[in-house]
Amino acid sequence: MKKVLLSRVLLAVAISLTLVGCKKGDSNTSRATGWDINSKDGGFQYNTKFKEQETPPGMTFVEGGTFTKGKVQDDVMHDWNNTPNQQHVQSFYMDETEVTNKMYLEYLDWIKRTYPPSEEDFRLIYNGVIPDTLVWRNRLGYNEVMTENYLRHPGYGEYPVVGVSWIQAVEFANWRTDRVNEMYLQKGGYLKQGSQLEATSDANFNTATYINSPTETFGGNEEIIKGGKVKPTVDAEGNETNVFARRETGIISPNYRLPTETEWEYAALGLSEIRSYNVYRGRKKYPWDGQYTRSGKRKVRGDQLANFKQGKGDYGGIAGWSDDGADITNRVKSYEPNSFGLYDMAGNVAEWVADVYRPIVDDEFNDFNYYRGNVYTKNAINDDGTVKIVTTDDIVYDTLPNGKVIARDLPGEIATVPVDENETYLRTNFSTSDNRNFRDGDKRSSRHFADAFDDEVEEGAEEESVTGKMYNSPKHNVEMDSMGNLIREWDKSGKRTSLINDEVRVFKGGSWKDREYWLDPAQRRYYSQNRATDYIGFRCAMSRVGSKSKGGNKKKSD
Repeated sequence: MKKVLLSRVLLAVAISLTLVGCKKGDSNTSRATGWDINSKDGGFQYNTKFKEQETPPGMTFVEGGTFTKGKVQDDVMHDWNNTPNQQHVQSFYMDETEVTNKMYLEYLDWIKRTYPPSEEDFRLIYNGVIPDTLVWRNRLGYNEVMTENYLRHPGYGEYPVVGVSWIQAVEFANWRTDRVNEMYLQKGGYLKQGSQLEATSDANFNTATYINSPTETFGGNEEIIKGGKVKPTVDAEGNETNVFARRETGIISPNYRLPTETEWEYAALGLSEIRSYNVYRGRKKYPWDGQYTRSGKRKVRGDQLANFKQGKGDYGGIAGWSDDGADITNRVKSYEPNSFGLYDMAGNVAEWVADVYRPIVDDEFNDFNYYRGNVYTKNAINDDGTVKIVTTDDIVYDTLPNGKVIARDLPGEIATVPVDENETYLRTNFSTSDNRNFRDGDKRSSRHFADAFDDEVEEGAEEESVTGKMYNSPKHNVEMDSMGNLIREWDKSGKRTSLINDEVRVFKGGSWKDREYWLDPAQRRYYSQNRATDYIGFRCAMSRVGSKSKGGNKKKSD
């Protein structure tokens, strides 16, 4: 009896060990070929232990879904702008607060250390990223305390940064991508600890460069790029493997970027508060639940849920019993977050989003991750087939219409060029590099109203002569002469019909300077991507890779 029992126990142990062995082997054995994955002898290397994307620093998860984008109430102007349409948004991450002065100063500090403005070659780089503090000035107002202190004084450190153009916000997001991935690679053991402190103008870290040509990161300094805890393995032929992280490693994060208008509006609404199974109970007017700007909770009943302009001459209420606790911007997290955990999606500052502005949302063409503004590029390639890395001698500066000079690419980055026929030939999903005016605003979709909808311009006629053309905006010109002086030429044409062109971007959300009407997340306005104000800031977003739901958990309604 004992022998039979013992044999059964041994059999059970053997079966369990076999099952464990099979389970372990399944993840490291190819289901396509049966060959080993991650073998020490070489071959295909892949992160088979990856679970899900890590929540990026300062961000919160926004689970995607379907919602009605656009104005569903209070469209008092009937201006044919952001009419209601159903859209679906993929899951993504978004900054829980607006980018603050302290966050932006960290960016300025890195730029200043890496590209010292004391050197003539780099002076324009630093000047091109500094926020415009003069946005606070007013001809009939005394605001010099903000002009001199708002950006740099610790008293405003946790206040949202302003005076930042759309272009500057995009450059901040690009910089943030590189710094966060540099941190991940240090923690993962691929880069030397503290490498960010050794960055120089011709030897620094860029994510795209590391992925495409890792040996050129940090100027090829092996002490840094091979100075982590992860030591290369040697395959059967004596070649080093596992030297650098790749996309397949799972450590490198997707890019930080500005949210699209659809993402921003969806995140601001926080519709989970009114969700009942697979439908929404009614509509929402603000990021918080309810139809009013004041709190109904007993503890804070009557308090404003955001800071905004209450009325003429009223930016915060009566002293000692302030309506919203602020007169200009306010410290982030001063008010309750919405159901996604996002702060100040109404009030404080309005925010840049990625989209080029058009009054029409073309949901007939696309109702999934809607975005207008795609400009597709590819890496520039040298004659020897390697990617072209920008050097200190290759910096190209662009002079914007407002006279601001910015660097197009920074040293250490990969130079890019527009996609061409090699990528577009016989494709049905895209045919050009620049798609900003696709199906709206280009010559084929323009309407020359004065000529009974005649889309054709007479041969030899100047563009300025077409008074009815859609988006016929002013074209100011700024050039730099041989002496380095700016020559500014204002467009004085009296035949311009619009302020809209491919360089105006959407901004969303009411600010400290706006009336209650603009607090509705569906409201939208536009501003030149080259200019800045004292009431527009921004926050970053990042795409979610992998599963739609975080951790695979499904939220259920109450």
